[in-house]
Amino acid sequence: MSKRPKSIADIEGTQPLFPLSGALLLPHTQRPLVVFETRYIDLIDSALAGDRLIGLIQPEDDSVESPSGRDALLRKTGCLGYITQFEEMRDENYMIVLEGVTRFDLVEEVHTDASFRKARITVSPYAGDFDGRIGEDQVNREKFLSVMRDYAQFADIDFDWAGISNISTSDLVNTCCLLSPYGASEKQVLLEASSLNQRAETLIALAEMEMARARIGSKLQ
Repeated sequence: MSKRPKSIADIEGTQPLFPLSGALLLPHTQRPLVVFETRYIDLIDSALAGDRLIGLIQPEDDSVESPSGRDALLRKTGCLGYITQFEEMRDENYMIVLEGVTRFDLVEEVHTDASFRKARITVSPYAGDFDGRIGEDQVNREKFLSVMRDYAQFADIDFDWAGISNISTSDLVNTCCLLSPYGASEKQVLLEASSLNQRAETLIALAEMEMARARIGSKLQ
């Protein structure tokens, strides 16, 4: 049985791709997905028979959730997800849970007879992704929490603030990123952030800008 990769050495250079607009997966976070298209059911079957890894990546054109052709351009950076859970549903669809392993950069697509896309990737720029706590000491946790509380109230987002003290700073930042309601471009920026602190500061900036626009709009009415 395959195991979640622990380092760069555990990851093969060619991986299947799951292009999905607006889907954010970060290392050490989990994302449930319902898989119903034939090509992606084939992808899941193949992954389950192998290393259980899937490259979740956004298409350049975010007007389509998942482009049907192989010619649609993809973003440069995605996140490898490891299938931790799966359930075969009655209609032959899958319910899966992906756990983020590491980000990757797309090198080039590999043309095969498979119904889904594959590509050569590199994960070498993201060795730090395997350590879920790296960079926590650079994050201003109090500032981050203050802005996120204000934003949650503004956007009517329910969050278990009482349990925050038991959550690591990295889990806090990444979970808030996953829960954020932003579009594909903003989520790509969060994914590509060079550090945990940059990701936290980016989310703070997005939240503050949205709240400021709302205040200005209400004054103009």
